[in-house]
Amino acid sequence: MKRIIKKLSIFILIIFLVNLVGCRNDNSDSKESNTESTVVEKNESNKSNESSHYPVTVTTYNWAKEPVEITFNEAPQRVVAIYQSAIETLLALDQGDKIVAASYLDDPVKEEFKESFDKIKYYKQLPTKEEILALEPDFITSWYSLFAEKVYGDVSFWHERDINTYIQQNSGVKSPNTLENEYQDIINMGKIFNVEDKANKIVKEMKEQIEKAKESVKSKEKVKTVILEVGKEGQYRIYGEDSIGGDIATQVGADLVAKKNIGMEDLINLNPDVIFTVYYGDSIDREEAVNSIMDNPALGSISAVKNDRVNPIVLSEVYASGIRTMDGINTIIEGIYPDMKGE
Repeated sequence: MKRIIKKLSIFILIIFLVNLVGCRNDNSDSKESNTESTVVEKNESNKSNESSHYPVTVTTYNWAKEPVEITFNEAPQRVVAIYQSAIETLLALDQGDKIVAASYLDDPVKEEFKESFDKIKYYKQLPTKEEILALEPDFITSWYSLFAEKVYGDVSFWHERDINTYIQQNSGVKSPNTLENEYQDIINMGKIFNVEDKANKIVKEMKEQIEKAKESVKSKEKVKTVILEVGKEGQYRIYGEDSIGGDIATQVGADLVAKKNIGMEDLINLNPDVIFTVYYGDSIDREEAVNSIMDNPALGSISAVKNDRVNPIVLSEVYASGIRTMDGINTIIEGIYPDMKGE
């Protein structure tokens, strides 16, 4: 009798184990099925999102500065980005993996973009027209100067080859240069690459910073300000109200006392409270830009010099600034209103 009971127990245990393994396999199959289903659903969702977004049409310009409408049936996959703002705007929108060639940086890319940028093929010398054609791009984004006849030629050359283009508006196409143009460039990149949420968020933060400054300084007296670039023989190129730097300064309450290019005597007579001096690349370094004002005995009577309020500002923050527009906003606000630094 004991043997019968023992055999029966073993038989029941075997049946239990067989059922347990079967259940586990069923669960595993179910999980794999659910995972595959989720992946398929996500892919279908992405495809649906793409198909509902495209085609999109944006306005760009040709060499004659005439508006040209460009239609995108899908996000560009092989992009050539030339100049600081074109490159960094795409990196800020997480599109670095689409860039097959980049060139013409005046400054190292911002630290937060360095990892993505290091994966991109960068040309220290501007690639030739033939080299670009060999890369088989479907999109070129750059400054106006790139499309001169002696460089890459007018945009029509590329459009005839099904290669879309986009020129940053403040790079020579439109005057005056404005913050709104920079905002629009970023938003247009968002539309082209179907990342409008990211683009709108970036622009929203810029606008909020401007509004915050306006609110903080509305009861304060206007500060006499000059934004200049040091030239030869005591001449200064002025960044006036028609520049991005000037637009920022004016919007946050500065009194831009210089409207056009001036000489040393004019600068002394204007006697600004704050001076921003522009530097860029290998042409004018940061220290040189400041020292050429601060160490010049002839300028010692100027209020900005006496009070040590001569501020360096990099060109990429005040010209075709792209994603660095926010940096330009902060640099100018903090230079004019030091008490707002870090707010």
